[in-house]
Amino acid sequence: MRTLIVLALVGLGAQLVDGSLGMAYGVTSTTLLLAVGTNPAAASATVHLAEIGTTLASGVAHWRFGNVDWRVVAKIGVPGAVGAFAGATFLSTLSTEAAAPVMSLILLALGAYVLTRFTFAGLPTDRLGKPLRKRFLSPLGLVAGFVDATGGGGWGPVGTPAILASGRLEPRKVIGSIDTSEFLVAVAASLGFLAGIGSEGVDMAWAGALLAGGLVAAPIAAWLVRHVPPRILGSAVGGLIIVTNTRTLLKSDWIDAGDATRYAVYAALYALWAAALAYSIREHRRRPAADPAPAADAPADTDRDNAPAAI
Repeated sequence: MRTLIVLALVGLGAQLVDGSLGMAYGVTSTTLLLAVGTNPAAASATVHLAEIGTTLASGVAHWRFGNVDWRVVAKIGVPGAVGAFAGATFLSTLSTEAAAPVMSLILLALGAYVLTRFTFAGLPTDRLGKPLRKRFLSPLGLVAGFVDATGGGGWGPVGTPAILASGRLEPRKVIGSIDTSEFLVAVAASLGFLAGIGSEGVDMAWAGALLAGGLVAAPIAAWLVRHVPPRILGSAVGGLIIVTNTRTLLKSDWIDAGDATRYAVYAALYALWAAALAYSIREHRRRPAADPAPAADAPADTDRDNAPAAI
């Protein structure tokens, strides 16, 4: 019972972060399951089964708060599901360990861009509102879905920074659209795991505990995204991307840093992240007209959201 309570709290915290910043549910939950000795395929399968429920609840909540661009969901979600099914099916024979450092370097660069852009310049407006093309979103979804299934998490860390860096969609809609499309990824990955390993090693009680915690957090996270100013939200997401991928690099075979080095780097990054957030908050308060918070009474779906998809 104690384990289930801990898992429920982990699911709550992970979904609160994931629903607010567009990433970290799978990474957080899978890390815990691996720490207690679950094999990688079973850990990823357990998390994705829980995510079927949490992503559905998160998507509904984000939709109700007007955080979803359905064109983006359609263009990235379907190829994401294809990639997730392939990744889940071949997890037992394919390893992403060698590719993880390379991908972390790319994501680290994107995270640095997002943090710098939003902290010092606020919400990008020069390209805001321009359509995100299918030729950009489809390959992104395919890669993100594959990484998510094989690594137990990755849909948000890959998809969120890439779309944010494009400057074409405001942060709350990036997060809402990524979280909503993740439902398709979770379903496809779960089907792939059932086809590949069956139910062997998958603890349904653990999946249920993670789901329960996530269901509580989903509407809270969607509300936070709806009310946090884009400038502050962008700085928060950028910092999370940098910290997450730096951790991967420091533990990779490329660097294999010792504990003292890692902790020193983490401390410096957290200090930098805190300073960036403080600066963003100060600048937003000083110049609120240049970085307006989303209107609380805005309709859930606008005509722009329902416009025909641009290919």
